[in-house]
Order: sequence, then structure tokens, then C-alpha cells
Amino acid sequence: MDKNLIKLIPYTKPYKSHIIWNVIYNILYALFSTISMLTIFPVLEVLFGKTKTILKEPVYKGLGNIKEYGSDFFYYKISILTKENNIQVVLLFVVLMVIITFLFKNLFNYLASYHIMHLKNGVLRDLRKSMYDKIVELPISYYSEKRKGDIMARMLGDVNEVQNSFFSILELVVKEPLTIIFALVAMFIISLKLTLFVLIFMPISGWIISKLAKNLRAQSLEAQRESGFLISIVDETLGGLKVIKSYNAETNFKSRFHKSVTRLLNLTNSIGSKNNLATPLSEFLGVTTIACLLFYGGNLVLIDKTLEGAVFIAYLTLAFNILTPAKAISKALYAVKNGLAAAERVFEVLEVENEITSKENAVTKTTFEDKISLKNINFKYEDETVLNNFSLEVKKGQTLALVGQSGSGKSTIANLLTRFYDVNDGTITIDSINIKDMNLQSLRGLMGLVTQDSILFNDTIKANISLGKLNATDEEIIEALKIANAYEFVKDLPLGIYTNIGDSGNKLSGGQKQRLSIARAVLKNPPIMILDEATSALDTESEKFVQVALENMMQNRTSIVIAHRLSTIQKADKIVVMQKGEIVEQGTHDELIALNGTYNKLVTMQSFE
Repeated sequence: MDKNLIKLIPYTKPYKSHIIWNVIYNILYALFSTISMLTIFPVLEVLFGKTKTILKEPVYKGLGNIKEYGSDFFYYKISILTKENNIQVVLLFVVLMVIITFLFKNLFNYLASYHIMHLKNGVLRDLRKSMYDKIVELPISYYSEKRKGDIMARMLGDVNEVQNSFFSILELVVKEPLTIIFALVAMFIISLKLTLFVLIFMPISGWIISKLAKNLRAQSLEAQRESGFLISIVDETLGGLKVIKSYNAETNFKSRFHKSVTRLLNLTNSIGSKNNLATPLSEFLGVTTIACLLFYGGNLVLIDKTLEGAVFIAYLTLAFNILTPAKAISKALYAVKNGLAAAERVFEVLEVENEITSKENAVTKTTFEDKISLKNINFKYEDETVLNNFSLEVKKGQTLALVGQSGSGKSTIANLLTRFYDVNDGTITIDSINIKDMNLQSLRGLMGLVTQDSILFNDTIKANISLGKLNATDEEIIEALKIANAYEFVKDLPLGIYTNIGDSGNKLSGGQKQRLSIARAVLKNPPIMILDEATSALDTESEKFVQVALENMMQNRTSIVIAHRLSTIQKADKIVVMQKGEIVEQGTHDELIALNGTYNKLVTMQSFE
């Protein structure tokens, strides 16, 4: 059994009853599918006046005599009915038998489909939930190497493909094979010679179909990867449309997209051609078998006189009854190949090990009492060293500023404190507790983060601000907006805090978005605040508003400010100047100016700017 199929089994366990009922109804469907074909035989017998007259009820003598017993019992019932009624009543009786058996066949087919539907939709929901939970839980570092579009393709397209394709297996192992088996049993009972003749052709047909299905899984996998790449291009295009247009790069992006679409077209055409060939090929091979059967069986009826015409016609209906499930099996085999490729990509994400998690019996900490310590920290992004033997201490109530050129490791400190990444060597402690020993949620609960990019969601102002405190009242939200210097524009909006701010908050200006980000941190009310270049993307006027908001927020809190604009951190208790992952200077603004070193050069350069 394929390993991806085994991995899917746990997702089917909550729907065990649906699987059981599906199997039961499929068995009944297969049985009545054969019985419904056999009921055509008595209709032909009555029509051609070939029914035997048996007036004495036959005696059952065991399995070895079941064929004769069944035939004689049926003729006995027909004989009694004919004796007591006219031929129209007998014909009506055998026609009703056909209708009833076909009714049961289709009823069981519906019931089997009903249960497989619940199984498929339930597993689809659970797979999507697992995928989304995994996507949210995985560390930030995972997404630095992956395309968002590819993750989206796995979440949506591949999971759907698993749902559509994989559950063909239930039909592949129960419904269709049993329909064939029951039909073959009946065919063996009717004529051993004819059935052995049919069985010669079935393996040949199967071999031809399996040859065509070869390499389909590899092609499906490639097509699904290309689909992920395509979605990535669309995602990047929509996210960077201003840059694309301002640099006249439309042609370049169109070319990338067109090449990807063409590659996907070639792959899907190749896969589609093989899929489309499955049904007509299996039908042609089936009809070829029937044609040979007609010739061979015709000889038995017309020349050898060893087979009755009505029996042969009934036998042919059973042989035709094998064609439909045979076609379904060949189609399902192709679908399963696609499903296996999709499942491989889904489980590739689900099985990624999340290295940044809470330990067992992790410490839950809700208060900050003393200090944050970073001791002998070493950290690399892949092969690039960012922090080298870095040590730092921040006492409760202090405002610490980190300054330095781009790439000096300032933002990495914020990523390590919040455990978006883990240190390679050294320790980070809060009140002497290693943050790796702390419950991850409680660690992040101690911190508020305001980044350079104002990350807002397509929802109301209230929903965006209350992320850290979902039960916040309108009054609490308005108070947070006032502290963040944001209420002055929010109160003028048509619906106030219930105004939808659009995708990524694009209905607002950069300064307004940043003040909402600050209000979100204010409402959370954490003891430690991390500001990662919170004003660097703003114009001078917006910066003034935001700077006032930041000063309001930092009162009575421990703050770590990563600053690009040095004018914003002159009041800090301690300023740390970083260069290539190391501390080159530290002190207050006045002390560092007096040193006339790196900090003073940075201040002078910004003054000229």
C-alpha cells in the first residue's frame, strides 16, 4: 500500500461508520447489479415461450446442486402462475421482477454515494484544518524559504485533488470489483466455456491500461508544483503592482507568467490525454472482448447447439455489465495517480517538524519583574553570521535603543526575543528564566510588537485592534486609539471603529495604519514593548503623530526600540550601537555624542540628510 494512502487513514477514522455503510451498500449494489441482469433471462424465456413446465416443488440438495435448484424453483413458480393465470399476468410478474431488482440496485448505489459524500467532505474539512493549523504553527523561518503561492496551492488545489481522487479507492476495491466478481460467478454458472474465454482477454486489457498510466504520478506532481509557482507569480504581482508599473516591468512579469502557464498547459494536456484515453480505451477493449464472445458464443448456439439463445442473450447482458465497472476501475486508477501526487505535497507540509514549540511542563509566566538578559548569543541565517558572541541586559522600566547600519543585527534581536527564531548558541532569559523553557504563548503574551510594516487585516478597525484582547469593549478600544494618537482620524470615519479598512488597511495612509498598529499593542498592554523601526517608513508629519503615540505607549514599560531615525531615541535610557552583529558603543545620547565615535557619525550624517 502506498505510504501516502496509509497517512490518510487516520483522517478517515472519525467517519468509520460512513465507510462501513458505504462498503455494505456497495456490496448490495454489486449483488443487485448482477441479479438485475439475470432477471432479463426469464423475460426472454416467457417472450419466446421457452419456459419449462415443473409442477412439483424442487428439493434443495446442497451447494453442488444450487444451479439446478434455482432454475427448477423459478420454473416451478412460473408454471404455477401460468396454470392459475393467463400469460399476460406471467409477463407482468417477470417484468416487475426486473423493475424491483433495478430499483434496489439504484437505491443501494444512492445510499453508497451518500455515505462516500460525507466521508469525502469530512476528510476534506479535516485536512484543510490540519493544513491551516500547521501553516499558522510553523516558524517564520520556514516561510523565508518557501513561496506563499505554493503553500496556497497545496492548501487549496492539492487538498481538493486528494478529496476528488483518493476516495475512488473505495470504489476501486469494493464496488466495481465486486460487481465484476458477482457477474463472473453468474457467468461461470451459466457457461464455464464462455467465461474462461472472457477471462483470457481481461488481463491483456489491464496490462494495456497500466502501461498508459505509467509516469502519470510524476507528471501530476510536476503539474501541481507548476500550479504553485503560478499562484506565487500572481501573489507577488498583486503585492508589488506599484513597483512593477513604476519600473515598467509589466513585460517581464507577463513573460514569467506566460511561460509558467504554457508549461502548465503542456503538462495538463499530457495528463488529460492519458485520463481521457482511459474510458474509450477500456470501452474499446471491452467491446472487442464482447465481439469475440459473440462469435464464439454464436457458434455454441447455432452450430454446436450446446447453448440456448435466451441463455446466451442473458449471458451477454452480464458480460456488458462487466464493461461499466471495468471502465470505472481504469478511470479510478488514473485518478488515484493524481491523488497520490497531491497527497505527497500535502503531507510534505503536514510532516514538517516545528522546532520552535513549548517544552513539556514549560514555565507559564504572566509578569515581568526584573530584567531581560542576552548572554553570548551566536546566530546565523543559513550560512550568514548575524550575531557574534552578543551580550546585552535590559532592566525593567528601561528604554533601550538599538541603532546601527542595515544588516548589523538589530531586527534579529527582536526576532530572537519573540522566538520567531531560536539562537544557535547562548541564552536569552527573562527574570533568569531561559525563554526556551517558557510556554511560547506566555512568552509572547509578555510582549507587544510594532513593526516597520503595519500589518493589518481586511476587517474593521475594532477587529484589527482587539487581536491581543478579543473581549475588549468599545470603550477600551477607543482609549487605546487615543493613547496611540489615532482616535482623531477614526472618529471622523463613517462607521468609526466599525469601519472596514480594506485589504492590508489600504484605505488608510501609512501614518494612520502605523498608529492603529500602536493602538493594537497598547490595548494588549504588555510589560515589554518591542518597536522595530516603527517610524522609518513614515513622512515627517506622520512621524510626529506616531512619535507622540510611541512616547505615550512606552510610559511605565520596558521598551526595546530598534531605530533608523536617531531623532526618535534621544530620550532612551541606554543606546546600543551595533556593527556586524557586535556592540561597538553603548550609553546615553549625550555620553555617545561625547565619545565622538560611530554614534556621533551616524547623528551627523542624519543631520546633513
